Amino acid sequence: MKIFRNSLFTLLFMLLATAFAEAQTSATRPILDVPYVPTRQVVVDAMLDLAKVSANDVLFDLGCGDGRIVITAAQKHGATGTGVDIDPDRIKEANENAKKANVSDKVNFVEGNLFEMDFSKATVVTLYLLPDINLKLRPQLMKQLKPGTRVVSHAFEMGDWKPEQTVNVDGATLYLWTIPEGK
Repeated sequence: MKIFRNSLFTLLFMLLATAFAEAQTSATRPILDVPYVPTRQVVVDAMLDLAKVSANDVLFDLGCGDGRIVITAAQKHGATGTGVDIDPDRIKEANENAKKANVSDKVNFVEGNLFEMDFSKATVVTLYLLPDINLKLRPQLMKQLKPGTRVVSHAFEMGDWKPEQTVNVDGATLYLWTIPEGK
């Protein structure tokens, strides 16, 4: 009986410890505004082509996930870039991917809230966010970005800011805007 009671106590303790550890882990995990859904490579390539990315560009990918847009911009177009994501697991993965692609000298990944970031150095901004996040972000884009900066969104528009170009690629819709003069 004593062995049963000790085993029961040990099992209960382990369950409580596991629940506590899980609560601690989830308490430190960021709350994501957008679920992580990787952009297919054919769409990444089309986004960069739509923005006419070149070696002279500084690209910022807001909600960068595994870093594939920034990495592709560096590999195929010679651009430098920064990816921003609130999820530390995605930032770790993006850095590992940049290292594998041999572009760590051209790219940077930052863990943080994109609404608290300075992306004023960008000449191109890419997004794969939800419509409400795009709308919330739009004033910040207008405030921080220089006229002529290109903004490309995968799948979602920017409310009444009409895109200059809309492209369909393999079932995905892409939108292009340019930050106007006298914004």
